[in-house]
Amino acid sequence: MPAAPRPPAPRRRPADRTPLHEGGTGAFASRRAPGSRRAPAALRTSHRRFSIGFVLVVVPLLVITGKLWLLQGVDSGEYALAATQDRIDTNVIAPLRGSVVDRDGNPLAYTLAASRITADPTLIADPARTALALTTLLDVPASELTELLSEDGRYVVLASQVEPEVVDEVEELGLPGVFSEDDPVRAYPAGSVAGQVVGFVGREGSGLAGIEQTFDEQLAGTPGERRVEVGSGGHPIPSGIDESTPAVDGRDVELTIDSDLQFVTEQRLQQACQDGYTTRASAVVLDVHTGQVAAMGSCPGYDPGNYSQTDPDLLGNPIVSSVFEPGSVLKAVTLAAAIEEGAATPVTVLSVDGSIEAGDVVVRDAHPHEPIDWTVTGILAKSSNVGTIMLAREVGDTTMEEYLRAFGLGRTTGIELPGESAGILEESGEWTASRAANVPIGQGVSVTTLQMASVYQAIANDGLRIEPRIVSSVGGEPTPAPDTTQVLSESTAEDVAYMLEAVVGPGGTAPLAQVDGFRVAGKTGTAQRANPECNCYAGGGYVTTFVGFAPADDPQYVVAVDLERPGSDAEGGQVAAPVFADILRQALTADGIVPSGTPRPDFVLTGPEE
Repeated sequence: MPAAPRPPAPRRRPADRTPLHEGGTGAFASRRAPGSRRAPAALRTSHRRFSIGFVLVVVPLLVITGKLWLLQGVDSGEYALAATQDRIDTNVIAPLRGSVVDRDGNPLAYTLAASRITADPTLIADPARTALALTTLLDVPASELTELLSEDGRYVVLASQVEPEVVDEVEELGLPGVFSEDDPVRAYPAGSVAGQVVGFVGREGSGLAGIEQTFDEQLAGTPGERRVEVGSGGHPIPSGIDESTPAVDGRDVELTIDSDLQFVTEQRLQQACQDGYTTRASAVVLDVHTGQVAAMGSCPGYDPGNYSQTDPDLLGNPIVSSVFEPGSVLKAVTLAAAIEEGAATPVTVLSVDGSIEAGDVVVRDAHPHEPIDWTVTGILAKSSNVGTIMLAREVGDTTMEEYLRAFGLGRTTGIELPGESAGILEESGEWTASRAANVPIGQGVSVTTLQMASVYQAIANDGLRIEPRIVSSVGGEPTPAPDTTQVLSESTAEDVAYMLEAVVGPGGTAPLAQVDGFRVAGKTGTAQRANPECNCYAGGGYVTTFVGFAPADDPQYVVAVDLERPGSDAEGGQVAAPVFADILRQALTADGIVPSGTPRPDFVLTGPEE
């Protein structure tokens, strides 16, 4: 029998027919060509390393390339601007401070252009060599400059207030690290003349006293600015950025002062301070019709250009800041109030005793006497304390205070000077019986020299008080007109002027106040000076005063003088009146005022004999 046939052998599936689920690890299984073999493991590892290395090299290159693109494209402008800004040096351009001039335009203070030479030691390679180049120009020892240029900081000052010509020579040297900046010089050509009025400027350029302080903002001006591109040595690049905002110079301040009269006034006060008794002397001259200050001085004074070498206690202006008890010069106000209120006339006769009781004190006249029949004119001419108190009681305390305040006492005048005092004047409701007797004769009340001058300006100006001023214009623009007060009627002012002329005339207390050829009116004052050691009057000496005006028949100038004399009991008519006369004579003659030629009236000082 034939053998049975074999079943066919199973067919092998080709390798490329492997189902996706067999040996596959993802969406597509790896396929190997027929007859191929798997790569060795070492080759597969090398391939992976190459891929990783490629990534590590290419990715940083791509990042660097992107960064360069940003720097050169998108951010290039910003970085270029920042680089330029690092080379920009910004300097302040100092304005020239305005001048202070007198009424004729003569300078009392002005500013000169100058510079400060500075250095940045970090930019200086050879300090000794740089110092040697600068020592002659700056007039500073080379050793000192070398020490400065060798410091660790980045800013040192080599010289201050250097003249422009010298600055030009320094800049021509082109020394790396050496620069210049504005450092103006404030000059006071008149020295101590009007020094207390003008004041001074501190090291930082700000006004610290006088007009320099009051008008600091107007005088100072507005600083400018210069932006300049500099090179490695710190000097400007010729073709670089150079932008400037100019400074605005300060405005000039014109005073009402006459420099010639100011000089004579201060010279006469200095003479007074050399008499061995006077420790302080002050004077002020007012124009009767405007209230403007023609001169204002005090001894001792100071030179604004050397203020740092002056005793700080002397750097003020005592004419507006120091107060004193005026004494009998205030009696003119008391008698003016009595006449204005209808309580008396210049020829009213009073029987005046040598003393009068006032509460727990007794007030006496300067010289003992039996009862005398004096006219009101005689009471003022003889400076009777008792007669003045009698008239003050007719006026009354409240009314008396009103007149004192109307004349400007107890408040500032408003003059354009710092540190002005209002003086001391208590309200009449607080007056004791003794205070009510003392105030009308100038004790128990304190004033400044300027306040007393203002009182007499009102009397001389037909009763119209004009607040004193010392500045006429700022930057060419006139200052506002001062306030005015009609304190007395014109007729009362004439009566008081008549009585004040009797003080200087025959039989008065101040013949030494006369000025040849002119009719003079005024009043003496001798007040006890408080002793600071005991806070009492004992041993304090006196303050002697004289205030008056001329010509008496056509008043033009008022002069007020006060002398502080701790060790003397001399009266105002003896020591203050001559100073007054010398200053007044200069004011009248320098202004071309001539005597009217009218005779002085006859003064009735006493009542008719029985």
